[in-house]
Amino acid sequence: MPFITLRDNAELYYKDWGNKTGPVVLFSHGWPLNADNWEAQMFFLANQGYRTIAHDRRGHGRSEQTWENNDIDSWADDLSELVEKLDLKDMTVVGHSTGGSELVRYCARHGTTRVKKMVLISANVPCLIKTDRTPNGIDVSILDGFRSAMEKDRAQFFRDVPTGPFFSFNRPHATISQGLIEAWFQQGMQAGFKASYDTTLSWHNYYGDDFKELDIPVLLLQGDDDQIVPIQTGVLEAIKLAKQGTLKVYPGGAHALPNLNAEEVNNDLLNFLKS
Repeated sequence: MPFITLRDNAELYYKDWGNKTGPVVLFSHGWPLNADNWEAQMFFLANQGYRTIAHDRRGHGRSEQTWENNDIDSWADDLSELVEKLDLKDMTVVGHSTGGSELVRYCARHGTTRVKKMVLISANVPCLIKTDRTPNGIDVSILDGFRSAMEKDRAQFFRDVPTGPFFSFNRPHATISQGLIEAWFQQGMQAGFKASYDTTLSWHNYYGDDFKELDIPVLLLQGDDDQIVPIQTGVLEAIKLAKQGTLKVYPGGAHALPNLNAEEVNNDLLNFLKS
């Protein structure tokens, strides 16, 4: 399997699918998942002639479970090492949820010389929690509850999240996929406890200052029934800060757009890539 060795000797896993000489699309996954969650998008775009790459963030999936460096700046630096190692250029980067904030911080720390476009899907940008600058954010007590639930019984909590708010399977008349629930649970439990726990601390950060400095086109996708990153916290705030932003709202869409709305997301990505 493909790995790179990072500056602290941690091993980072990545997938590299499709045309090795084609345009590059790099994906960054959400919490507490891994590169496997992008398979619908990677398979689709690889069959369209693109080179699609996705990594397992440190502590997640097949990457090494480090005790230290499970924070946004370290993830951005990890990503930079992967990009430099593979010598990726003219990339379109696509992030879901926490992966979106990782990409925004990556560009803030390492610039956009290798990035030409960005797509943020259900991303916690500019900030998930309620602050003076983000009055529509969620109360920090909700994240405290996440951490308490993980400490008490992570396995049960990682059943409750996909069964309920992540896919909006708790809504009346929802079409429930047991397969998606099981896939989420398996990916979540494959992640290290420390990395899963520390990731929730990254949701306290404000990414608006990084985001508003982006000098590249950004496509923002979000469902208006997102129960993890509510729309008034996410894209409706982010679009106000974007220099070159395009917003698309999926009516009734849940947090898990890449899974539940795969065909529409795939086509939106392809159109943006060709624009």
